[in-house]
Amino acid sequence: MTSGDDATTEDALARLVTTLAISPAFDPEGQPRKPGALCIGAQKAGTSWLAQMLGQHPQVWIPPFKEVQYFNHLHIPEHRRWIAWHYRNKPQEIRERHRMRQVPMEPALDAYLDAVTSGKMFHNQWYKRVFAPAPTHATPMDFTPEYSALPEVGVAAVRALLPKARVIYLIRHPVDRAVSQLRMNLRREKRAPASTADWLAEVANPVLDERGDYARYLPRWQAHYPDMLVLPFGRIAARPHAVMDAVEAHLGIGPGFYTDLDRKVFANAPGLMPPPEAIAALEDRLAPQVDFLRDHLGPEFVAELR
Repeated sequence: MTSGDDATTEDALARLVTTLAISPAFDPEGQPRKPGALCIGAQKAGTSWLAQMLGQHPQVWIPPFKEVQYFNHLHIPEHRRWIAWHYRNKPQEIRERHRMRQVPMEPALDAYLDAVTSGKMFHNQWYKRVFAPAPTHATPMDFTPEYSALPEVGVAAVRALLPKARVIYLIRHPVDRAVSQLRMNLRREKRAPASTADWLAEVANPVLDERGDYARYLPRWQAHYPDMLVLPFGRIAARPHAVMDAVEAHLGIGPGFYTDLDRKVFANAPGLMPPPEAIAALEDRLAPQVDFLRDHLGPEFVAELR
C-alpha cells in the first residue's frame, strides 16, 4: 500500500523550510579539500531534510548549493544537461534569497559562486575547491542523492578518491517514492493525467524506477563502503532525534542542537494523486524491490520505510 497523499510520513514532517545557506560558516581563506562525508539515496527520500539539519551543526559544512553533482557528471553522461542547468540556476537562487530577505550578500560568497560555476569544471581540483570554504574544524559533506545510481566504475572512482569518506544512504518505500517523484515531475511539466488509462501510462514510465533500484545500487555501494549508514525515510517523521543520533555517531561529530526537526523540506503540494489502479500497478512492479529490502535489511527496517 502507498501512504495516500504521502500523509503518514510526509505530513508528519510539517511544513516547508528554506534557509539562506545550508551551512552559514564560510572561510574565504580556506584551502581546497576533499569532502569527508557523502549523503546519497533515492530521490524524495529526505536528503534535503538531513542537509537542513546538518547545516546547523558547527562540525559539518555543506556547499551553499548542496548538491555538487561531480561523480555523476563524470560517470552518468545523461545527467550532464540538467547538471549544467543546476549550476546556471543555483547561484541565482542563492542571490535571490538574500535579496528577498534583505540580507546583504557576503562578497566572499558572491565571488565563490562565480568561481565554482565558471571556467573549467568537473575535474579533481575543481571538486576540492568546492569545499575550500569549510572551516578547518568542520567536515565538508557532499549531499548528492544522484550518486546512488552510479555504475560500478563510478562507485569505484568515489572509493579511490574518498577512501575514508563516511557515507549515508537514505531509502524510501519504493512505491511511495515513485508516487512522490511522479507528482513532482507532473507539476514541473504542468501536466495532469485526465483518465485512469493516462495514469497507468504515467506509472509505467521506467524513469520512475531509476532512482529506486535498491536491489542493484545498495549492494554496489556496500561493497565499497561496508560500514555505510543506511536509513529508512519513515524514521525521519517517527523518530527524528534517533536519526540525528545515528548520523552524529556515524560522522564522528558531537551532539548538535537542531531546530525544525519535525518540519518538511520540499514537500509536494496536495492533490494530483494517482488513482488506486495506478498505485496497484506500481505495487506489482516494485514488489521485488520491497522483497529485496526485507531480505537484505530485515523486516524491521522495511516497517520504517514509511
